Amino acid sequence: MKKYFCRTVVVLLALLVAVAALPLSVNAAPIKLTYANFPPASTFPCVQMERWAKEVEKRTNGAVVVQTFPGSTLLAAKNIFDGVISGTADIGNFAMSYQPGRFPISEAVDLPVGFKNAKVASLVLFDLIEKYQPKEFEKVKVLTVFTCPPTDFMTSRPIRSLKDLKGMELRVSGTGAQMIKMLGGVPVAMPQSETPEAIQKGVVKGMVSSMEILKDFNFAAYCPYATDANLFVVSFAVVMNKDKYNALPADVRKVIDELRVEQALWTGTYVEDHVKEALVWSKEKYNHELITLPKKEKAKIAKLLNPMIQDYVKKVTTQGLPGEQIMKDVYSLKAKYEKKYQ
Repeated sequence: MKKYFCRTVVVLLALLVAVAALPLSVNAAPIKLTYANFPPASTFPCVQMERWAKEVEKRTNGAVVVQTFPGSTLLAAKNIFDGVISGTADIGNFAMSYQPGRFPISEAVDLPVGFKNAKVASLVLFDLIEKYQPKEFEKVKVLTVFTCPPTDFMTSRPIRSLKDLKGMELRVSGTGAQMIKMLGGVPVAMPQSETPEAIQKGVVKGMVSSMEILKDFNFAAYCPYATDANLFVVSFAVVMNKDKYNALPADVRKVIDELRVEQALWTGTYVEDHVKEALVWSKEKYNHELITLPKKEKAKIAKLLNPMIQDYVKKVTTQGLPGEQIMKDVYSLKAKYEKKYQ
């Protein structure tokens, strides 16, 4: 009996030691994190948000629970970055171009450098942020970055050459407005939600965006033509309140860190596949036509828009940044990833 009792004590002690050795995140109550986003839930920035949240919950065995807020329900688009810094949200996804001049390193990726897909652009952005560690992000933890697919024309009448663009009013936002003006079009600023009615009334003849919106926002119903032009991308970052991140258990931080580049590539892959799906859907539902510009026309676009790149180099150089080297890095990384992701 005494021998049995001793064995029992030894087993119990072993169990206690094993439990004590478990990661803190397993023993503690679930850690709750809030994640703010601005576009509707069906759009790719929110799809990637939900995927990230599920992966974190799964890889931490439920030790972390992420509450997501799409559609600006927690913070508006232009308030997300500062809202994360202040702690209104623990995590937030935002577009850097919504605050011109505040994120100069990221602006290099948004220039008309001719990205062919979102996978390449997203990985270039990731490596650029990793190399330069921009001071604009010093108050947050960057969880991942990604871009939309290269933007194109979606119009009520076809654009088969730059001549067709001349004088055409198009809804466009951010740095895209300057590009459309340089190409001979007429940029018009308006909320995306107002664009369908504006197209129907002839106020604008279409818009400039990545083509997943043909399905996501039913723009194929208003724009029977899309022209593949590879104009520019829009950069996004997912950031976390730095104090909140540093307070996390080490094993949870490890999970989050291991997802950083994986999430960038996953998002780029997802949205590229979604564009293909949207084009098939648009063709089947609306007999939508996709036009590919001839190589000569794309070469003209690159030549006409090159001054934007030169102006960027001059601007950031005066701010104390190595403008020429940043652009060399962009092109070098672009070539590197294009070999892997055609």
